[in-house]
This record gives sequence, structure tokens and C-alpha cells, in this order.
Amino acid sequence: MKFFNKLIRDEQGATAIEYGLIAALIAVAAITAMTTLGETLEETFNEVDSEMQAGIDAN
Repeated sequence: MKFFNKLIRDEQGATAIEYGLIAALIAVAAITAMTTLGETLEETFNEVDSEMQAGIDAN
């Protein structure tokens, strides 16, 4: 019985799970931010490419 009471009061596993959840949340936030930034950069580079093509075609 002492073993089960000690096991129930042990919080080390819960702490590890909490850190795992925090790490997963940070990873999801980072992936979301990088995806958004990538899309914005793609639009910017496409716009620059179009402007440069227009300048080349004008000559």
C-alpha cells in the first residue's frame, strides 16, 4: 500500500509531461510563424521578379 501512495504523490512524471506540452506548443508556434513568414517572403520575391521582368522587357 505504501508503494501506491508514494506513486500517487510522485509528481516528477507530471512535470516531464508539462515540459513536453510546453515544448510542443512552442514548436507549433514556431512552425506557424515560419510558414507565415515564408508566404510573405514568397509574395515579396514574386513582386520583385515581376518588376525586374517588366524592366528587362521595356529595354
